Amino acid sequence: MIIQTIKIKSNLSEELLLDIARERSAQFREIPGLVQKYYTKLDEPGAYAGVYVWDSPEALQNFRVSDLANSIAQAYQSIGPPEVEISNLLFQLRD
Repeated sequence: MIIQTIKIKSNLSEELLLDIARERSAQFREIPGLVQKYYTKLDEPGAYAGVYVWDSPEALQNFRVSDLANSIAQAYQSIGPPEVEISNLLFQLRD
């Protein structure tokens, strides 16, 4: 499995940001190969991250070139481009 973290900074209120995330969540549920997505708030004010768990490199790559992925910055009025990190899962504690 592959872990993708997409970090953004936004001046939107947390409430509005959550409303947008909830509105978009159905689109993410339909993505083939997306095992899970976590919506997280970082320590820095206005900083948030989506943590995605992918079942294959192909699923991740298909998402990366999708309209949905390319709309993240605009949807959340990101200050600057999102910061993306990719890591490979070595093992998991629980099934």
